[in-house]
Amino acid sequence: MIKERLVGYIEQSIKQNWEIEALSNYKEKGFSYKEIAEKILKLHIFFKDAGIKEGNKVGLVGRNSANWCITYLATVTYGAVIVPILPDFKPEDLTNLINHSDATLLFVDDKINESLDNSKIPQIESIISLDDFSMIAAKNADLKRKYLALDEIYLKEYPVLKPEDIKFSDITNEKLAVISYTGGTTGFSKGVMLSHNSLAANVRYAQANMPLKPGDPLVSFLPLAHTYGCAFEFLFPFTFGCHITILSKTPSPQIIVQAFKEIRPRLILSVPLVIEKIFKKQLLPVISKPHMKILLSVPGLNKLLHKKINNTLTETFGGRFKEIVIGGAAFNPEAERFFRKIGFRFTVGYGMTECGPLISYTSWDTTKLGGSGKPVDTLEVTIDSSDPLKENGEIILRGENVMMGYYKNDKATREIIDEKGWMHTGDLGVMDKDGNIFIKGRSKSMLLGPSGKNIFPEEIEAVINNKPYIAESVVISEDNKLIALIYPDYEAIKKDNISEEQLLGILEDTRKAVNERLPDFMAVHKFRIHNEEFAKTPKRSIKRFLYTKE
Repeated sequence: MIKERLVGYIEQSIKQNWEIEALSNYKEKGFSYKEIAEKILKLHIFFKDAGIKEGNKVGLVGRNSANWCITYLATVTYGAVIVPILPDFKPEDLTNLINHSDATLLFVDDKINESLDNSKIPQIESIISLDDFSMIAAKNADLKRKYLALDEIYLKEYPVLKPEDIKFSDITNEKLAVISYTGGTTGFSKGVMLSHNSLAANVRYAQANMPLKPGDPLVSFLPLAHTYGCAFEFLFPFTFGCHITILSKTPSPQIIVQAFKEIRPRLILSVPLVIEKIFKKQLLPVISKPHMKILLSVPGLNKLLHKKINNTLTETFGGRFKEIVIGGAAFNPEAERFFRKIGFRFTVGYGMTECGPLISYTSWDTTKLGGSGKPVDTLEVTIDSSDPLKENGEIILRGENVMMGYYKNDKATREIIDEKGWMHTGDLGVMDKDGNIFIKGRSKSMLLGPSGKNIFPEEIEAVINNKPYIAESVVISEDNKLIALIYPDYEAIKKDNISEEQLLGILEDTRKAVNERLPDFMAVHKFRIHNEEFAKTPKRSIKRFLYTKE
């Protein structure tokens, strides 16, 4: 366990940055660190009245917003466990996850709440609106009355709030802080249990190594319900006294770029897709022209052109950032080589939810081409091969960042963490003599959605495979779109005398029905017929890598 505590970091930041702006929704007036403290303390009073104790679970379902962040902060600083759930899931899946988490309180967007059937989440005692913190429902009439008088109760307790009044929970680092779900569909969701120690280790490392200082502006556009966005667009900058502007709706690249130009952030976190789109649509058409190829090959002149391209690209991201940190998936090698050549300030990190999330990182001026940084100081990372310098092996690790396990799933926990405490990432790579990690392949099947959301193809396949005339399927990603390879049930087709033309119509109707069942970010763009059974391992698992386009 490290000595630093997440709650301590939050307390310290609030006290030191009392009057400056902390959180704001894009285009809206924000909240100062003092105002955030007031809202946290009000929620603490409510938690106490509601009988919430240390370790109790609080569900959080909503779009990115300042109120989402306040709920998260209030819960972890009280000593309760926050359960952030992506708002994109269908009502049935949200219900399953809320029930699985054992949450007794629920904070939710009004629109999402309208889609939920409260009778199917019977353990939830109270529901609070994330839109305005009003109480939507409460089983206890006395609690509802107290909640309506919360402002008066707060003023009696804190007539004039001062920085020295800020003292939250003494909860220790080994205790559970977050249950982060890696999927939504029943049978596939895993609740990653992250301790206060894991979150504090991530914050400590970021404070010591990432280029931010108090007061710096930051734009948050990654999903906060995922650990990557939560740790580095919210928790770390908040504990550093930064001003975080939140793009509340799922932002388009145009809105993201517009926000960058207005806010001019000092640090940018991104998934590869955003950077790759700019490379593919704005840069590649220009640098591929015959005359540009000639100019870029002329010594001296190419340096001037590289500098000009770099300056233009830098202005696209606001012009003031110290570094762009790319994570969540592999970066396009061609784009990476070009950006490195022009001196663009970016680096590629590596992490996973189970580490809260950071595993490795180095700054833009020390990172190596094709690398994913060096292991953080709180993790021991090694390559499980006879020659880690040259021979690919599984990346395994242990240390402070590693999760406590999967909630109520000992079997899945044992499958990923061995008896010696090594966590098996499922990723393949090598490590050079300086400790730089080079990821060579992902043996896991996870795909990254357009906005940085994790997609587990097995969840989609489970829905598809239940449909008529489909024997099995494999979901892959092509050009950032999900494609389902379908092996038809030829026996059923023959029995029902279905023609080839009829089958195509049936499959298209099936695709639409499947998409109605899934969140929008998991929508399947196309069904493609695969005429033979998929190759399998001895354990009858499909050899997925054979069907994934490089």
